[in-house]
Amino acid sequence: MGIDFVLDELNALKDRALLREYRTIENAQGPFVQITGKTYLSFCSNNYLGLANHPKIKQAAIAAINQYGWGAGASRLVSGNMTLHQELERKIAEFKDAEAALLFPTGYMANVGALCALAAKGDIIIGDKLNHASIIDGCRQSGAAFRVYPHNNVSQLEKLLQRSSTFRRRLVVTESVFSMDGDTAPLPEIVEIAKSYDAIIMIDDAHAMGVFGRHGKGMIEHYGLERKIDVIMGSLSKAIGSIGGFITGSKHLIDFLKNKARSFIYTTALPPAVCAASLAGLALLQDDTSLIDKLWKNINYLKSQLSKFANNIAVESPVVPIIIGSAENALHLSTKLYQNGILIPAIRPPTVPAGTSRLRISLMADHSESDIDRLIALLKDFGFLVPKDSKSVKGDYA
Repeated sequence: MGIDFVLDELNALKDRALLREYRTIENAQGPFVQITGKTYLSFCSNNYLGLANHPKIKQAAIAAINQYGWGAGASRLVSGNMTLHQELERKIAEFKDAEAALLFPTGYMANVGALCALAAKGDIIIGDKLNHASIIDGCRQSGAAFRVYPHNNVSQLEKLLQRSSTFRRRLVVTESVFSMDGDTAPLPEIVEIAKSYDAIIMIDDAHAMGVFGRHGKGMIEHYGLERKIDVIMGSLSKAIGSIGGFITGSKHLIDFLKNKARSFIYTTALPPAVCAASLAGLALLQDDTSLIDKLWKNINYLKSQLSKFANNIAVESPVVPIIIGSAENALHLSTKLYQNGILIPAIRPPTVPAGTSRLRISLMADHSESDIDRLIALLKDFGFLVPKDSKSVKGDYA
């Protein structure tokens, strides 16, 4: 049999409408992308502030390449630690009101590295059921006991903490903005409960940075929880328009992770030009918050348009899930939109639970109201959005 089983697995995925394939973008990320020479209106990028193709970010990366070359050559602890890595970590810590920060090549590696370093056999990690895959993988790989509470259910979180007194360490972890559902965690309640049981608190703030808070510092700023969270994970690949993940916290925490986080220790450092691009993105965000205002204008506009329909679609962030139900129906609607010039891939299991396949709308600051109107009109034409005066709402798009 050997490796031949993979073909059977691929065919099984295809039969269940779960086979994943990607489309190749031929130009820069933005509201409009080119695929096979055709232009599509994109509603599926995490490039929330539209910075991925910003001239200042490109200029910063080019200048860094001219000065430092491209590759870092080694891991940070060998010879890959360069000036721009340390400057970016200093700027991130300053931006997030933390003592220190540590860069990872990706947000996934930041979550896995931190969780595996902080918890082990004899400890327990308690997390939200809808946490991102990187959090779940880190919990499982850590060797600690792993328990989940129903989504955003703080009373069940407390019950799990009450039953966990025999463990050496307790760690509570949640996303602040959930990447597939777009809703937000009740962070003040979670922090209060976790602290009352002397648990470590870790927040994945990846989808909140550059979106929430008066200065775009994330959900921690939004709720006024600065210096009250033990471990904060963030991403440079979303609103900042670059790539990479990071952890912020106390200086002792960061020194600990430098020595214990395997996904930091055993990987080549980010190219210095990536750090330069991230520094430019952070500077743009700090110098002018008008892009955040524009993003929220689009969020509120989409919310007002969707409120005209009976589907009860919640809008709390730039991520807006259009729940379809079956994988087949989600794929069908995604294909129809694509045939009409709109790119929103279907999100299906195992990324989301069975029966909750969806289209995940992601808004950007540089979308226009007419772009949003075009999407709404097509969803209405295809029979998915049901007017409020209609007698029934479809449970499944067909």
